Amino acid sequence: MFTVKRIFLTLMAFAFLAACNKQEQVTPPSTDVETNLTKGESLIQGQYIITYNTDNARIAFRSENYDQRAQTVLNYTHNLVQQYGINPQNVTRTYNTALQGFTAKLSSKQLEALKKDPNIAHIEQDRILTLDYEVSKIGTFAREYTTYGVARVGSASGAGRTAWVLDTGIDLDHADLNVNTSRSRSFVGGSANDVNGHGTHVAGTIAAKRSNNAGLYGVAYDATVVAVKVLNNSGSGSISGIVSGVDYVASAARRGDVANMSLGGGASSSLDNAVRRLGDRGILVSLAAGNSRTNAGNTSPARVNHPNVVTVSAMDSNDRFASFSNYGSVVDYCSPGVNIWSTWPGNRFNQISGTSMAAPHVAGLLLLRGSTSLRTNGTVRNDPDGRPDPIAVR
Repeated sequence: MFTVKRIFLTLMAFAFLAACNKQEQVTPPSTDVETNLTKGESLIQGQYIITYNTDNARIAFRSENYDQRAQTVLNYTHNLVQQYGINPQNVTRTYNTALQGFTAKLSSKQLEALKKDPNIAHIEQDRILTLDYEVSKIGTFAREYTTYGVARVGSASGAGRTAWVLDTGIDLDHADLNVNTSRSRSFVGGSANDVNGHGTHVAGTIAAKRSNNAGLYGVAYDATVVAVKVLNNSGSGSISGIVSGVDYVASAARRGDVANMSLGGGASSSLDNAVRRLGDRGILVSLAAGNSRTNAGNTSPARVNHPNVVTVSAMDSNDRFASFSNYGSVVDYCSPGVNIWSTWPGNRFNQISGTSMAAPHVAGLLLLRGSTSLRTNGTVRNDPDGRPDPIAVR
């Protein structure tokens, strides 16, 4: 068990933990473990995410290579900002695929001037988001283990398929995970390796191995996972950093790949638009609804509506709506998210709760199905919006 401080509605991943030891399902307690969303969300003073109006700002890309495209946008941006007396060194990030734009530190005068530039479509103040959760128990086990979540939604081999996990990274050496380290990237500095644990837990639910006959296995077991680290080791990250991760996936992923985003927070048009662009490129996206007991339609990116994007609420082992889960008309499916066992850094396993755990169950199903039109088996009980979410299954 672990204790959580539920604080304010706002962003970022929803994480949790504990260990396993037998080849049997764990039965969660009859009441939900209360889970939180984040420690809060704070504005980054003077820093803004700027999106280009591509009808006016026509950037001539000569390559599909992500780094070369990034350099092209950077060169274009440096030329633009110098017209407004902005030091090019104040440009901290660029976006070239999911969005075309940049992040920069601006004075109020520079901000107002850019707002009037016809090359600029949208400007949004950047924010920092921080996870808030406590580790309970962690352990190891040797025999193959079936979680109740995987048993409920079903599983099959995902070998040859790829899931991109935008999170705190992934344990790159975990024996139960096939991690493509060459394609993994960090957008918070340092390695894409996961020290926090949240991203490793998400990855295991999607794709933990079955071929090694040990540990536990995921919904699309034996699939490849790619770490896209947008939250640091403390579970903090900026909206601009998350958009950078989405931008990279839009450039590097293939049609039919799956992206999981077990994170979210206050409304962000930049983040929403970047996620829509993932969908436009044929990438299937699973989004956590959030853990604030509120309407997911008020949070990003959970509120995104797109044929290739789904939002997922959480339930327990008895198909009851999790007390912490967000709800509303933007939710597409419900999936297990209470007391979920999965992989944890250091070849260990942990049990945690949240819509962060529900979304990767559906991500695994998307990977197997190749479509967001999933089979369902019943509806969740006690859905607070009165319109029970369908339970996704293989």
